Amino acid sequence: MGITIQNITGNTAMVIWPKMASCVDSFYSIMYHPNWNNMLSSYSRKSFQKEERVPTTRSSFVVENLTPLTTYIMCVTCQSANPSSDQCRVFNTLERDPASASNTKKELALGIWLTSSVLLLIIAAILLYGCLHLLCRRRHERLQERNRTSKQDHGEARTKSVAYTSEELSRQRQQMQDTEEKHPGGIQLATIIKNPSACNQPVMSTSKSRERVPVTAQCSAIN
Repeated sequence: MGITIQNITGNTAMVIWPKMASCVDSFYSIMYHPNWNNMLSSYSRKSFQKEERVPTTRSSFVVENLTPLTTYIMCVTCQSANPSSDQCRVFNTLERDPASASNTKKELALGIWLTSSVLLLIIAAILLYGCLHLLCRRRHERLQERNRTSKQDHGEARTKSVAYTSEELSRQRQQMQDTEEKHPGGIQLATIIKNPSACNQPVMSTSKSRERVPVTAQCSAIN
């Protein structure tokens, strides 16, 4: 077929072949294998490592992902059959292209950077969620403690108020009893002084030591 290999680099090579009118198949088979030796002299299709298929409308193809500084054999046939010696060429790849190596390093560094960034974002999100959860929990606990303290203070204040009221009532009752024992009629007189309107109605003294005497006269005397 008179194939030629051009634009050889460290990992790519372009193979060119003339179009054949006698090729009735719908594709060309491009087969290649590294480290050519006598074991592949039979040109068996099974001996080739890789195979590419391109439409018959094309007459060239760029093979990629080759290994630098490696001897390759490449064959092109117009049908799915074993190639012959005139359909194959042997070539050597060059050293790795510095620009390609630099691009590979850049891509590797970019991939590492992206992976690290994603991991850092995930860790930051986990830490932020943990901090927010802890803050909400502490705030909830403080609110509960404040509510409990408020309820306790309210209960203590209410207990003190009730105790104070009971004590005050007992003290007043004791004072009234003492006053009644010392001055049997003094309570009614003090009540009348505090409430002058009560003088309009006759009030009888309930003292056992004195007779019942209307208090109206006393009111008039007071007025």
